[in-house]
Amino acid sequence: MNKTGEFESQVEKNAVIETIRKQLLGKKLSYSEIYTLMDSIAKQKLGDILTTYFAASSYSRGFSNEELYYFTKAMVETGEKLTFKGIVADKHSIGGLPGTRTTFIVVPIVAAAGFTIPKSSSRAITTPSGTADDMEVLAPVIFTKEQIYKIVKDTNGCIVWGGSFNIAPADDVIIQIEEPLLFESFDKIVISIMAKKVAFGSNHIVIDIPYGESVKVHRIKDAEILKVKFEYLAKRFNMKIKCLISKTDEPIGRGVGPVLETREAIRVLQQKENRPLDLEERSLTLAGNLLDLCLEDSPKEHKNGLEWAKYLLRSNLAFAKIQEIIKAQGGNPNIDSEDLKPGKFSVSVLSHKKGAVKKINSQNATIIAKILGAPGQKRSGIFLNKKIGEPVFEKEILYTLYSENVYNLKEAKSSLRQFPIVLI
Repeated sequence: MNKTGEFESQVEKNAVIETIRKQLLGKKLSYSEIYTLMDSIAKQKLGDILTTYFAASSYSRGFSNEELYYFTKAMVETGEKLTFKGIVADKHSIGGLPGTRTTFIVVPIVAAAGFTIPKSSSRAITTPSGTADDMEVLAPVIFTKEQIYKIVKDTNGCIVWGGSFNIAPADDVIIQIEEPLLFESFDKIVISIMAKKVAFGSNHIVIDIPYGESVKVHRIKDAEILKVKFEYLAKRFNMKIKCLISKTDEPIGRGVGPVLETREAIRVLQQKENRPLDLEERSLTLAGNLLDLCLEDSPKEHKNGLEWAKYLLRSNLAFAKIQEIIKAQGGNPNIDSEDLKPGKFSVSVLSHKKGAVKKINSQNATIIAKILGAPGQKRSGIFLNKKIGEPVFEKEILYTLYSENVYNLKEAKSSLRQFPIVLI
């Protein structure tokens, strides 16, 4: 870099530092300031320390509605964008709950209905596995823009990693900063999700907002605040959106960790007798609401989204569609849920007394699953043999820990005293 380039770079860095200082002091930021900040983060010009200052300041102060819009817009404009014709459906959960792999079920249902649903998914942030981590069990998730267009053209849908081709790149840098602390600010959650939706061309969206004692959002009041923020941004970006708020006290399904979560979702799609019915119900609710939203602007004759979703799932059309998507993404479509085996090293945790499960601590389940090796070790994780309200006998299995590495398993087992998962 010549002296002129070095000088311009330092001027830009000084401007960004001043923007972060203003953010820390609670002063409002202009779009040009926010754009320059997002551009610097996206191009990794700031370094971890300054990026951490920004992430911490956004957690403590939050943003005004106008700043929410500016940050979302800037995050989109500093990266690549996709464009699809007509109705472009999408579904997203704010996350924070281990397991609960509804995307694997919603995407093929909506795609089988004939709607376009290109799903940009994240890797793990505050859970032991993200949807992109889980999809990697079945197929690659890293594609170019042109490859994604072809996959969606062939199948109506995809499940890919949003960070694979510079979609909202600043978001992925900030996520790396936030991941070790296992938290995101509420405003950052909204910006992150909506930036990816705008960048992927989505215009009909359902947002799943779970709240509960051991997930990201603890109170219904906070869930309602998030709902209003999502609706505000959707209006600014000319999108249709529906936010579904639900009290959630435990993982949906029984598997925690990439292979175990994926197996649960495939069991639902295959309609196996051992499928998790709570995961099926949550997925059908999300898919039904998304289909209703799409039908408002579609000439299709179906009147009830939920009934249509049930038909597509129970007729195996949704399973056939996920097989198409897996094949288009370079995976083996001849998948059976029971072929998905967890790690060979395992230990079952037994009940010390008779009773019923009162509580499952999702945060502790996340910590233990990460100690076991998830998401890097795809077959590591936890299977919940018992869930809230289910009766338990003395010495009956409460849950089972799995790992690909015996040392991870030993460490996780010894950590259970500090991070108990199930309370009877």
